[in-house]
Amino acid sequence: MKKIIVAIDSFKGCLTSAEANQAAAEGILAKMPEAKVVQVPVSDGGEGWLEAFHAAKGSEIVELNVKDPLMRTIVAQYLVQGDMAVIEIAKASGLTLLKPEERNPMVATSYGTGQLVVDAVRRGCKHIIVGLGGSGTSDCGIGMLEAIHNSQCIINNDVRFTIATDVTNPLCGEKGAAHVFAPQKGATPEMVEALDARAKRFAEASAKHMGRDCQNMPGAGAAGGLGYAFLQYMNADCRSGIDLLLDTIHFDDLLQDADLVITGEGSADRQTLMGKLPFGILQRTQKYGVPVMLIAGRIADEQQLLDAGFSRVACINPPGIPFDVALQPSTAKENIRKTVHRLLTQPNYADFGHNDSIFL
Repeated sequence: MKKIIVAIDSFKGCLTSAEANQAAAEGILAKMPEAKVVQVPVSDGGEGWLEAFHAAKGSEIVELNVKDPLMRTIVAQYLVQGDMAVIEIAKASGLTLLKPEERNPMVATSYGTGQLVVDAVRRGCKHIIVGLGGSGTSDCGIGMLEAIHNSQCIINNDVRFTIATDVTNPLCGEKGAAHVFAPQKGATPEMVEALDARAKRFAEASAKHMGRDCQNMPGAGAAGGLGYAFLQYMNADCRSGIDLLLDTIHFDDLLQDADLVITGEGSADRQTLMGKLPFGILQRTQKYGVPVMLIAGRIADEQQLLDAGFSRVACINPPGIPFDVALQPSTAKENIRKTVHRLLTQPNYADFGHNDSIFL
């Protein structure tokens, strides 16, 4: 019996990690009904972070009325297990909470994330893990800090924060939060310059006030500068999101008797090798000699992906498929099923070890 682990990232705006995993599992079992398929919902700190942790740990889901990026009241969730809380900032401050015409990082606030933090602290949580990804804000975490201040909640040093992100950007400058990420949140070139200047002023004032400066630490530019606020004001530890999750679910133990791992994401290219989720999966599996297949809705830089160690690389979408059709969940699920089935049907596949690729 072959043991195959399926750990696919969400296809943003299309499929959750669990949905993508299920489609791949169906493709495997259609070809190899005797296979043992282990589905592992995964996230690097962005979309699906709560779901991945909940699947792994079975934590209590807490619902709370908070403010969205435009200060409208919404219901957001976070997880509690014992004295640990897990927060996904996108639940309160996410880009998907805004219509395209509403996106304006000059006014969008992370206030709602602060409300989640306050509630977790008041529940007695001593370790708060925060997934930084999918934010609709670029306020350096000022909104979050305002929410904490307004609540009069005192966060003592006995509360430990860990931020999870694959972003290593600093807060300011050409590689900072505003220049790199704000345009996708609706910022014009003029807004980018204003946001970067605002971030610099805030960091300088914070450094003078606190006697230390975290603006250039890896992860400070994550989530529109929310990473900076956690590093500067909460003395947070910064971890790779995928590494943190894989440690939590004891992924290495799952690999001990695995024959194959299938991972994936919406779009795979050379940036995948810069710390994104499939690369984190690959790095873990390479220690155990388990081959890893990579599937994605779009493939570029294929040879670089193969050279990095992926045993096969496959685009799930047939050539010429309209973009809007490819993004339909039913279409994406069917294409994942077909792709995985065909990969397992290729000649000489029994050894799970050929370094070739397929573009379907």
